Amino acid sequence: MISTKTPVSVDHLLAVDGLVVDLPGPGGSGVQSEERSDEDGRRWPLPGPKRASQRSPAGPVRVVDGVSFDIPPATTVGLIGESGSGKTMTANAIIGLLPAGAGTAGALRWRGEDLLPAGAARRRRLRGREIAMIFQDPLAALNPTQRIGRQVGEILRRAGRPRAEVRRRVLELLDRVGIPEPERRAGDYPHEFSGGMRQRAMIALALAGSPALLLADEPTTALDVTVQARILRLLRSIQQDEGLAMLLVSHDLRVVAHVAHQVVVMYAGRVAERGPTPAVLSRPAHPYTRALVDSVPAVRTRTALAHPLPGTPATPARRPPGCAFHPRCPLARDRCRTEQPQARQVAPGRWSACHFAEEVSHA
Repeated sequence: MISTKTPVSVDHLLAVDGLVVDLPGPGGSGVQSEERSDEDGRRWPLPGPKRASQRSPAGPVRVVDGVSFDIPPATTVGLIGESGSGKTMTANAIIGLLPAGAGTAGALRWRGEDLLPAGAARRRRLRGREIAMIFQDPLAALNPTQRIGRQVGEILRRAGRPRAEVRRRVLELLDRVGIPEPERRAGDYPHEFSGGMRQRAMIALALAGSPALLLADEPTTALDVTVQARILRLLRSIQQDEGLAMLLVSHDLRVVAHVAHQVVVMYAGRVAERGPTPAVLSRPAHPYTRALVDSVPAVRTRTALAHPLPGTPATPARRPPGCAFHPRCPLARDRCRTEQPQARQVAPGRWSACHFAEEVSHA
């Protein structure tokens, strides 16, 4: 488990404040594009047809509903939740890769500047330079027609760096992420790399612009267990050595437990709970967080046997009234079925969207 010591800086690199993302329903224009390219030639995969399960015959679907959290400098924040919880769409909103036609509200304050009303040109200048993303599927994100070294160095060339400096920096980055024989492998194409090596190349590409914030979207999901552990160690080492902030998106609580200083738990497009990772995992203040913790032996701190969580996860397109978790919650009461709980502070640095958070945390 990660140390209980967390950064003490009160300055926030990024503040997500009441973020709302609406996607068009059937016939809308916003879910067809699968890829976007910036002027520097970098490919950015977009949420495409795989999001069709979140469409609604009634119209737009609110896939992110009032999400708030902060990312301080030099801190890793874990964004955890089941498939369809809205965590990837939250990350896409931060970096400006929402589908065409998506509606947004709230605020995304980057060093105090709200990015939501910022123009496309401003978002492109940030993307890859100040904020970079590591995608779940590097094969989709990397350009299959360009050599790895050229892709890693593209952002440096666009910045006007001399050729020799670009070459040196590319080899440094490939070596830093653990790619052997960087001079030779820089000339290879993505399909010539294994899955783990492609992910390392994706990390090198993300680091090329010297960003202050890394968004890592399920960076180990497609890898086998041994390679997963190596990639996680690499990410943790880079975050600590470079002093970066990182948002780690994952459905695996074990990953977040070992890497993140703070955790944000999402359910059906909303934040269920957030706070310092050790405190949240040792004494959850939301029944959904409690169920997640109890389902993972490597994380569970209680001696009681785990019970499978009944019911089907709610989705933004099929969100019940009141608390979205109430159909599966063993503590649900009449109030939970009719009144949506608002996030409230239940302890210093701890927030929970549960009417009975204190009862849950002391159970």
